[in-house]
Amino acid sequence: MYKKWSFSVAKVATAFIRLSMRLKSSDVRPSAPLGSRILTSVDDIFKHNMWDHVQWTEEDKENARQKVQENSSVQLPLTEQGKFDTDACQYWDTFYQMHQDKFFKDRRWLFLEFPELLPSHAEDQATETLHAHQQVAIPLRSGSRMDTETEHHEHSDPIHFHRKTDAVYFQKAALQHNEAAFQTSTFPGQDASFRILEVGCGVGNSVFPIVNNIKGTNSFLYCCDFSPRAIQLVKDHPDYHNSMCHAFVHDICEEMASFPFPQQSLDVILAVFVLSSIHPDRVQGVVNRLSACLKHGGIFLFRDYGKYDFSQLRFKKGRCLSENFYTRGDGTCVYYFTKAEIHDLFSKAGLEEVQNLEDRRLQVNRGKKVTMRRVWMQSKYRKPHSSP
Repeated sequence: MYKKWSFSVAKVATAFIRLSMRLKSSDVRPSAPLGSRILTSVDDIFKHNMWDHVQWTEEDKENARQKVQENSSVQLPLTEQGKFDTDACQYWDTFYQMHQDKFFKDRRWLFLEFPELLPSHAEDQATETLHAHQQVAIPLRSGSRMDTETEHHEHSDPIHFHRKTDAVYFQKAALQHNEAAFQTSTFPGQDASFRILEVGCGVGNSVFPIVNNIKGTNSFLYCCDFSPRAIQLVKDHPDYHNSMCHAFVHDICEEMASFPFPQQSLDVILAVFVLSSIHPDRVQGVVNRLSACLKHGGIFLFRDYGKYDFSQLRFKKGRCLSENFYTRGDGTCVYYFTKAEIHDLFSKAGLEEVQNLEDRRLQVNRGKKVTMRRVWMQSKYRKPHSSP
């Protein structure tokens, strides 16, 4: 399988050398985002597991396009697709039951790519942004908020089915949040000067690197996932402390499910490989609702799968649900984004682009001498400051 999808080592190395020379001569590569390990010699290709800033040739793009066209030529019937949306919680809960906290590694790269997670950096950026807005006011465009979930769908659309996320549980949780948090004007983290929300936190692979870096900063982290098993694993972690973190079960696709904090109270929202697991017809509504939780000047940090990633090319026929949207063998789903889609998604939620990058890397299996082209999207979108 790996051999089938592998690329010519010499060809990849040649492309990297051309890119390296171009970057050195033009100095266009950002110094911080997306790494700085550039392959400059064919002899070095298997010295590391990953190389940054991969250049694709037109032939590479065409090969990827053909593979996607082939594996999406046979789609699951609409009548069989509904379960992947309605039972999404059960599929992910089963995933965490099987793998516990052993599947994903802690994301220690977070602060290199997303320094906005640290309050000191956020304060500096907020000051700079505020000064810029005082010089040039950027108003919200009228009609920029759009909720696609109000659109009508035919009954054959799999998203028409109701999601099985234990509605009773979420209704009780919403009542508890409303009564305990807002009627008494108290909520977890209310005294913090800097608040972060991670959605789709899983078992805490981002949570605990963040917690361990915000100690002593008067910051507070909220983290949610719709898998009760994942949230329990977060709470059982030795580094979990209620004084700094509040983990809770929450389905971000449920419009009526409330958060344990007021709207416009968050400085940062983090979504890492989360939105891709949601049916594409639901994603705009999710981003709209999450964006309402940001303070003016708050930032939405996003990283996820990009179109033509190696994992997309490996899908077999019959796993495709719709364009760039697939289901894995365990029932979980994945969507592959483009830069244009991401910009449209966050702009319609009333946010302004700070960064929208396509992260193209070469992943190397040094044992099998195989190379894999990875494509990830990394974006930052800020909620505009109020007009002075």
